[in-house]
Order: sequence, then C-alpha cells, then structure tokens
Amino acid sequence: MISKRILSFFAAALLSIGITTARPDEGMWLPMLLKQLNEAEMQNKGMKLTADDIYNVNQSSLKDAIVSFGGFCTGEMISPEGLLLTNHHCGYGQVQQHSTVENDYLTEGFWAMNREQELPNPGLTATFIVRMEDVTKQVMAGTEGAKTEAERESIIQRNMSKVSKEATAGTHYNAVIKPFFYGNEYYMYVTETFKDVRLVGAPPSSIGKFGGDTDNWMWPRHTGDFSLFRVYAGPNNEPAEYSPENKPYKPKHHLPISLNGVKEGDFTMVFGFPGRTNEYLTSQAVREIYEVSNPAKINIRETKLNILDKDMKASDEVRIKYAAKYASIANYWKKWIGENRGIQKANAIAEKEELEQQFAQWVATDASRQQKYGNLLAEFDKNYKALEGITISRDYINEAVYGVEIVKLANNFTTLQSMLAKKAPQSDIDAQVVKLEKYAADFFKDYNAPSDKKVFAALLSLYYNNIDQKLHPEIFNMVRSKYKGDFAKYAEDVFAKSAFASEAGVKSVLADAKKGKDAIKNDPAFALASSVADYYRVNVMPTYTSVNDNLSLLYRTYVAGLREMQQDKTFYPDANSTLRVAYGKVEPYNPIDGVHYTYYTTLEGVMEKAASGIAEDYAIPARLRELYEKKDYGRYGVNGKMPVAFIASNHTTGGNSGSPVINANGQLIGTNFDRNWEGTMSDIVYNPDQVRNISVDVRYMLFIVDKFAGAGHLIEEMTLVTDDTSGLPQVDARKKEPSQKDKKKDRKKKKKEKAEATI
Repeated sequence: MISKRILSFFAAALLSIGITTARPDEGMWLPMLLKQLNEAEMQNKGMKLTADDIYNVNQSSLKDAIVSFGGFCTGEMISPEGLLLTNHHCGYGQVQQHSTVENDYLTEGFWAMNREQELPNPGLTATFIVRMEDVTKQVMAGTEGAKTEAERESIIQRNMSKVSKEATAGTHYNAVIKPFFYGNEYYMYVTETFKDVRLVGAPPSSIGKFGGDTDNWMWPRHTGDFSLFRVYAGPNNEPAEYSPENKPYKPKHHLPISLNGVKEGDFTMVFGFPGRTNEYLTSQAVREIYEVSNPAKINIRETKLNILDKDMKASDEVRIKYAAKYASIANYWKKWIGENRGIQKANAIAEKEELEQQFAQWVATDASRQQKYGNLLAEFDKNYKALEGITISRDYINEAVYGVEIVKLANNFTTLQSMLAKKAPQSDIDAQVVKLEKYAADFFKDYNAPSDKKVFAALLSLYYNNIDQKLHPEIFNMVRSKYKGDFAKYAEDVFAKSAFASEAGVKSVLADAKKGKDAIKNDPAFALASSVADYYRVNVMPTYTSVNDNLSLLYRTYVAGLREMQQDKTFYPDANSTLRVAYGKVEPYNPIDGVHYTYYTTLEGVMEKAASGIAEDYAIPARLRELYEKKDYGRYGVNGKMPVAFIASNHTTGGNSGSPVINANGQLIGTNFDRNWEGTMSDIVYNPDQVRNISVDVRYMLFIVDKFAGAGHLIEEMTLVTDDTSGLPQVDARKKEPSQKDKKKDRKKKKKEKAEATI
C-alpha cells in the first residue's frame, strides 16, 4: 500500500510542474478513417505502411490479426495456427479457474506441450472485426422531428436495430452500432465471434505478475505480463461451440514478430479495443472526480484490500480463491490514485475552465451561436450541482455495499423473491432457480465467508460514518438502535443467521423456492440488500438518471460546438470498447524534477528487485535466476542483456491490455499491458510529457516461452523476422531459425550501433 507520506511528497512535487502543448500522439483513432485523418502524420513519424495495410475490407490487413479477448481485453494472432497472445492479467481468471491447491498454475505456470493439453474455457470468446461502416445518416433518419430526447432516442434505437439486422442477414456475423462524439455520429462494427478459446501457456505469477501491487501502474517495470491461448474453429474455419473435433483457426493475418527490438524515437502503433475515456468532460465533472468520487473509492478499496491481503497470506486456499478478485480490486484502486495525481499535475481543472472561457467568448461574438450554445455552460453547472449527494451515495453503494459479497449474492435473489411473493407460475420460478443454482455454484467456488464478514463490518462502517445520515438507507436506523452503530456485531448476526453465508444455506433456499416457499424475504442479508436497493431506486436513481440524460444532450451539443470552434483541430472520439489505433514513439520521460526514466528495462532490473527484500512481489523462479546467471538468452538477448519491457507515447486505456505494439513495418515488437502512474489521467486529459504506455518486449515473451518453459514448439509456429520486411499478409515467413545471412547481418548491425545498442 502507498503511504500518505509518499503521496504527500508527490502531491507537493507535482504542484510546480505544468504541461506543454499536446502533440499528435494523443488520440484513439478509427481504423476506417486513418487514410483521410492520420496516414500522412503516421508516415511522417516513420510508419512504412499505408492506411489500407492497417484496415482493409477487401483484402487481408493488420485488423484481421486483432481480437477483442473476452470483451474486456485485446489479443493478437501470432501464428497461422490460431495462437493468440494477450496479457497474463487478461488470462488470469482462466488460469485461476483451472488452478487448485494440487495444481497451482497461478504459482507454477502452465504450458501445454501438445494440442491435447490445451485447456477449454467455457464462456471465453475471441471477436474479430469484419468491417466498419459509418451509419450516422441511417441511424439519425427521422430524428429531426423528435420533440423530446426520449423520442429521439427511441427512433435511434429502432433505426440501429434495423441497420444491424440488414447488415448481418444470412450470415453468422453480429453487428454492434455505437454512438461517437456523444451521439453526433454512429458507426457499425460487423463482427465474427469464436467461442472455443483454449489456454495454451502462462508463466508463473512470479513472472507474469512480477512486481504485484507494488509495481502496478508504475515505471520502471519488469513484468512478463503475457499469456497464450488458441482459437479453435469448426467446419469451414468458422465459429463453433467447443468440441474436441474443432481445429485451430486459420486467421486471415497473423503478426510477424520482430527480433530487432526498439530504440528511442522508433514509431509505434497500438491496435486494440480501448474501453472508456472521457476527454471532453467539463471542469465541473473533473472536479467531482478529483475531489469527491476518486477519494471515496480509493478509501473503500484500500480498506477491503488490507483485509483480503492478510487472509490470503494466511491461507493458500483463500489466496487461490481471491487471487483474481484481489487483482481486479487493486487495479483500479491504484489507478484512481495515479489519476488524481495526474489531474493535479496537468492542472486539468484550470485547463478545462480556460477552454470553457474561450468557448463562452466565441459564442458571445455571434448571434446564431448564442442561440445554439448560449445557455450551455450554465446548464452544465446546474446539472452538476444537482448531483451533489447523489454521486457520493452511488459510489458508496457500488463500492462499499456491493463490495460485500454476501450482499451482492443476496441482491441477485431479488427477482426470485418477487416471483414468490406474487405467486408467479411455478414453471417460471423453477427456471429462475436453475439460473441461480449455477450462479451460486460459481460464487461459492471462490468465496470465503470469514473474510467477507470482516469486509462487511469494515465497508459498511465506512458508509455509516463517512456519509451524512440523510443519505443512509433505512436499515441503518436499525443498526443504530439495535447495535449502537457497531457493524462488527451486526456482521456477526447476519453471518450467523443468513442462508446466504453458505452454499448449503442457498441450496436450502432454492429447494424451498421449488416448493413455492419464500425463505428469502426475512433473511438478514437479503433485508440489507433490499433496503439499499430501495434507497437507491427512490433517492439516487431518479436524479442520477435524469441528470445524466440532460448531460448526454449537453455534451452532444458542447462537443459539436467545440468542433465548430476549433475547425483546425482533428478530433477523435472517446474510447467505447471499439477497435482503435493509437500511435506515438518510443521515448523516456521525467516523472518529477531531477528524475529521468529511460525507455527500457532488462532482466538485471528483475534481479535487483529480487534482492531488495520485498519478497512477496519480487520473488522469482529459480530457473529464471539460473538463466540470468548463465546469460543464457539465446537469440533473444542483446549485448549480454535480456530486454524485458519498454515505454512509448501511445494513448491507451483499459481494454488496451493485451494490444499488440506494432513497429513501422507492421511487425509485433511488444504487448501493451499498463500505463505509467503519472499518465493514468489520460482517460480525462492527455499530458504528452507524462503519458506512456508500458509493454512487454516481445523478445522477453519469446525467451520465457523458449528458454524458461521449454515450449519451443510454440516458437516454431510463429513467424520470426530479423529484417525490416513489411509485416503484411503477402510476406511469408515461418522462419524457425535465422539464416546464416541473417546472423551475419545482425552481427554487423549490432557492431555498428553498439554505442546506441537497440535495447
């Protein structure tokens, strides 16, 4: 955990540092628009490809190697046999699901030495983009006459349904249409989703998660954050449900892997599915995030993490159960801390206010602008003031109340309880019971009631003590009178009496439901969940929904106005989990005065951290140390060093985890897995001097697979290149070993560039 003293030091240091004018490195661009918006700029930065090489509907292109991995990360095809590369933390849940105390793949790693050993993952998908299309005109048809925002939205939804159905009729494809620029434009993505995705390999957590929470969101980084899966297909190379008869998918394109590495100033491109950014927020919104929402969520999650950390260290069983949950909770806890630091460092609130002043002045000089935009900023202020007390209530309900697993479980029984109370047809009740039986089985597989009881007492105490009583759910009155506000005593009662505290109890409740009996309504955990849900439904949701509906319209108008005002600026839409391209260059940065970070790390840094005494996060496998001491890096090392990670100025966010980092020739050079702490505010404001994406050097991945794991058969199916040949589909390769000519060429190149060795 981060001490207050360290945070105070950084906060003081950041106050004195401003930002410079943003460079074109900022942005998450639509692949289909690269030719008209970005191609020239990208080529000026060193790219040797064309926009058509990156995105093309009529022939294979780089887009055909990129997948949405499970809908939450990105992955890339790296062999003609469906081999998929993504992050270790993206595949962490699957590794955890396959792990037991006896077969602890989280700790030991997993490597399938043949296709038969590859492990299926029910529910995991890999989605390719078939094509994109601007459907703004079709989606907006008929909205001109809409009298209300609700009527407009209804028309849009009907149009979207019609357009997507027509686009996929007679095919096995799906289509999703999403709004861009707050609904000023709409684009359709036609997709192909594969449902048989198998685990092939994952390094031990001491490599794939090296640095743990200590290093999360930090640079310098030494994490081998990668895992390997394989996409399988049915007949005709098309998607199919899992079957032993399925064959490895033959992708339209797979990325060749460059062994040349990176050097400062190199062009880089990240191709993936960034999740969510909010670059066009007003100053009021950023202030709410910085002063209200982030501090509350940071405090709640830190409290929970401290509890789980102690219990996980005390029990291997608990550690395995909570490994993925803990990582998920910790990820955004630390991100929000860095985001607040970055907002302060970028002077983001003041910068937003300055832009708004410019906008107001621009509006004031023209009567037609005054008619369209005159009241806009005042309306923003009015609506954000209406959220006072609402945002903080919502944060505490989502983070504190539903951060307690027993409450979240009980809340999932609301529909069943309602059906029992209304005496719904037994067949409907039975169908709901079947769903809940599966949900409960999955829930209790990774649940520890003693840990959750501690979390219950701690998080609900935070809600009770930190939020004004007028924002409390009704059940808190009972806790006040019966338990004198002592949530530890309340927790003891709930966990002693609630059926939701054990799998046997839930099975009993469901058995009663099959007989038409309601054993849910008076359960203490359900009573708590129900009271909070009632409070949210009556006191939070109406205002929150109404204000956000207003804000959606205001932002649509505001962004349209900004684009009209700044016609010399190329705007990019906020990330929304659709396929995007970001580009920048390999470069170092200065986090604070007097500190300079270079652009790469090596295995030496792993060993230095291992010797630091922080045993938990910096433990390393004996085999890795042995390879280091022998300098046994094979063809993946450079000048006696083993590259591990590097940074570049690509604009990324959540969802970009696992994205390929591609060089000027279309070859894979790394796998994106994080951002630096100083740059996490890039979801809200981009600071070019500080924003860096962090990637595993692809040579470290190859080294771990080949030399550490002994899984050379996987290397053999990849396409490794040691020249600057274009990494496009027509370029073959399947080079299993560099030729003598290549080796000679490499030696000459290394000798020539020794002073500035490509690390």
